[in-house]
Parts: sequence; structure tokens; C-alpha cells
Amino acid sequence: MTDLTAEVLRNALVVAAEEASIVVVRSAYSTFIVEGSDASAAILDAGGRLIAHSMATTLMNSMALRVALPSLAEDVPPETMRPGDVYVLNDAYRGGVHTNDLLVFRPVHWAGRVVYFTATMIHVSDLGGLSAGGMAPLATDIYLEGLQLPPVRLATADGIEPAIEAVLRANSRTPDKVMGDVRALVAGTAVAAARVESLLEEYGEAGLAAGVEEYLDYTEARTRAALTDLPPGTYQASYPIDDDGIDLDTPHHVHVTIGVTNPPAAVVVDFAGTGPQVPAAINASASQSLAAAVFAVRCFLDPTIPMNEGCLRAIDVRLPEGSLLNARRPFPCGGRYVPIYAAMEAVFQALSDAMPERAIAASGILQPFSIAAVGAPYWIHLSYDFGGVGARPGLDGPDATGVHFGIGRNSVPQVEPVESRCPLIVESIETIPDSGGPGRHRGGLGSRTVYRFLADCHVTTRGDRLRLAPPGRDGGQPGRLGGFFKRHLDGRVERLASKVNNVRFAAGEAFIVETTGGAGLGVPAERDRSAVREDVRAGRVTRQSDY
Repeated sequence: MTDLTAEVLRNALVVAAEEASIVVVRSAYSTFIVEGSDASAAILDAGGRLIAHSMATTLMNSMALRVALPSLAEDVPPETMRPGDVYVLNDAYRGGVHTNDLLVFRPVHWAGRVVYFTATMIHVSDLGGLSAGGMAPLATDIYLEGLQLPPVRLATADGIEPAIEAVLRANSRTPDKVMGDVRALVAGTAVAAARVESLLEEYGEAGLAAGVEEYLDYTEARTRAALTDLPPGTYQASYPIDDDGIDLDTPHHVHVTIGVTNPPAAVVVDFAGTGPQVPAAINASASQSLAAAVFAVRCFLDPTIPMNEGCLRAIDVRLPEGSLLNARRPFPCGGRYVPIYAAMEAVFQALSDAMPERAIAASGILQPFSIAAVGAPYWIHLSYDFGGVGARPGLDGPDATGVHFGIGRNSVPQVEPVESRCPLIVESIETIPDSGGPGRHRGGLGSRTVYRFLADCHVTTRGDRLRLAPPGRDGGQPGRLGGFFKRHLDGRVERLASKVNNVRFAAGEAFIVETTGGAGLGVPAERDRSAVREDVRAGRVTRQSDY
């Protein structure tokens, strides 16, 4: 196969996955999907290897599709699948994420056999649980988080299976939106399957398979070449979690040991020493922890390297079973962002020790929340706001963007669509002066968003790094802590716990989301004075700051 043909195939596979994700976003009913582009799509081979995934939507949640496919094949042997069949699951212990994330798979047949799968995934609007929108920060087991689905057939060539639709509708506060989202997922797999079939027609099964092998080998070679930049050795780090939302005094942490070898160029990311799973919503499924670890390592590599099975051959991630990063039934997994962001930070800090020239100070992270109607008819606004990113050598941290991998490119939706769909007014959105940790290089600023409600509602939150500030590096100072707040009708502002479920707000009251700032890097007194003056002029810091 010529280099030109291989390059055409590589791009065709990525475009097929990308087109599927765009179809899902444009066809979905939920505001979070339509406005936030929170969707994933992937192409996998019959052996379950990740060949290509969407890139303009969620960055790495397609890892769940890769981990979950073997569970589908275990329950439904591919030789029993028929053209037009579509399958769904959301079981967190079998590759899924949490109950609201539906993973949908369509087999691609050729010459009477399943040779590839196309897959899509989104967070549907609601599938039950303690609170609307899939947020259950105080859940003590998986059963409080919503409907669980083992691998089951969702649709045939004739359409959605009526029994499955009935189950989904019966378990959702917003059944019409959920079924609109489900049909969008199915449509996305159909578009990607058509593109794969076109490639099979053009190149033949053997020709496409050869192109796929070359693509994966190419990615592996580039990944291993990039890993040679990491100094061989062993590097360790830990990162704490604020609390589990239930027992506020028991500490939890994620620990990582990273072993770098060269030759052969490879990295082992071992999370032995991480705290055990707990009956609270701060555990993660293995697929999400794998995605977080791979993403964190890739942040220190060439960003143009494709993400597929070839990359995974060079990165060995070990997740102790029964830990915060690999929970087993019935421990809840809905709060997965809490432990996996700690895992990401631990990897960042360990590799920062290995490569000080690429170091990054700790960051503020996303702060998810939901706002929902008190009762029927239900409306839901599910969103995040982002913290500031930690500083890097020679660079201040970006403001209010977070370091994230599992969400859409527009996950903080525009104000107008939110206000048009929900009875609320977004009073203000602004960055918070002095919230970035001081340093030779300053941490990114956190943000403040104020929602004033026009109707009674429930607010649910799931935050972290709101009690333990992101620490500075090399003499830098921590970022300012954010928080969730309730502004009462008399103007009094009350701080909420970082993890609360269905807090009642009355019409006229306001919900305030303040995100945590990124930490600084280097001694603040060494910051260039012209940079300080520019920060003061731009309102990023005040004259009362620590510079």
C-alpha cells in the first residue's frame, strides 16, 4: 500500500467517526448535546480494537466504547448479529461510564460476517436516579444512580425495539427527549457504517484490513518515538480528593507510579496505592480511568499523534480492582470525574518531575451541576463551569478552561439557548480577579456565573478542589478556591457543600458558581514586572495581590 493510499484511508476512517458524532449532535434533543457537542463516536474492528474516533466532539470518551465492546460480544456473539441490528449498554462495570451515558454499537457486515463496529455515545437527558439529569452526588450504591442496561438489542432494520423503548420511557423524567437522543445515537452509527461499507467496496476487506494495520502500526511507532523524550526512570505522585460528600472527614487520594523504559520505548502507569472504592459517588469505572491516564500521558507527547489502538500498545495502564479507579458492583460510579481528575493530576505531577521543562502546576477542574424543575413538567439544565489551568514554564495558565478530555467542545453552552429552554436568567459570567495562583508564571483565573431563577427548582452539584486548593509548583502559590452558593431573596449569600442533591431554590433566588483558579509556577517575586502591570491593567489581578 502506498503512503498516499494509507494517508487517504487514515483520514477516511477519522472522518467517518467525525461525521457520526456530528449527526448525533445535530439530531439530539437534549440541550447539553445540541449546544455542548457532548458526543463520542468511534470505529472498531471485530476484535474490539479502537481504529478511529471523533475529535471535534468529546476528546476521549470513545475509550469507553473500546472497553465495552468485548462485553457486548460476550453476551451477543457476533455471528448471531444481523444486518441492521443495533445494541446498547450503560453498565459501568462492563466498560460503561455511568447510567446516563448510553453506548450504542452497530455491527458492519461484509461477506456474511461482522468485520467492524461503528459506535456512538452521549449523556442522555435523564434515566432516573436521585435527581434529574443523572446527577446523584450522594448516592451510596449504583442503584440510586438510575437505570442500568446490560448489552441488549436496541434496534433492528425495522426500527427501535418496542420493549426497550418502553423500558427507557418508563425510567425517564423526560422520555421524549431521551428517545430523541437514542434515535440520534442510532442515526450516527448508521452514517459511520455506510462510510465503512463504502471503504470496503473500494478497497476490499483485505485491502481495508491492511490499511487499518498500517494505521495502527504507524500510530504505535509515533507514540514510542515520542516516549523516547521521557527520561527513563520511576516517578511517583499522589493527589487528594476533597471528600466523598457523605463523610467529610475521611481522606481519599489517588496514587500513581510511572515507569518509563527506553529501549523499548514504553510507559507503565500503575495506580497501586490508590484508595479503596467507597459507598459514595467518588468512584470511577475502569474505562474512564483508562481514558484519563492515557490522556494525561499524551499531554506530554506530540499532540498530532492519532488516538487509536496503536497508541495504547505503548501505554500500559494498571487499575487495581476495587479501588476508586476501578469500582466493582454495587459501588456508585456517577461521580467519576472526581477520582479521574485526581488521577490526571497525579500523572501530570509525576511527569512534571520527569520533564521539568514541560511541567504544569495543578489546575482547577470542571464543576458539574444540574438545575431541574421541582416536578412535572420536567425541564433540566445540565452543565459545567471550568476552573483555571495551572501555569507552565514560560506560560501563564489559561483562564476558566480546565484540563479536560471527556466533554464536548462547547460544554459551557451559550446563554441564549439556556434561557430560551429553561425558566432562568443568566445574570453574569465573568472571570474572578486574583483567583489564579501567583507565581513567576500565574495560574489561570476561575470564573463566576450567576443564574437567577424564574421558577422554583432543584440544584444538584458535584464539585471538587473546593476545599483543598490546587497547590503551586516550584515556589508558586495555590489557586483561589471556588464554590457553589445560594443567594437568598434578601441578598444573603450562603455557601453550599461541594456535593449536594436537590437543594430547593425559590423563584427569584440565585445560584452562583465560582470555579477554582489554577496554581502558579515559580516564586511570585520573580514575575516580570511588565507582566504584573499588564495583569493589573486587564483586571486579572488587583493592586492588593501577592505580587
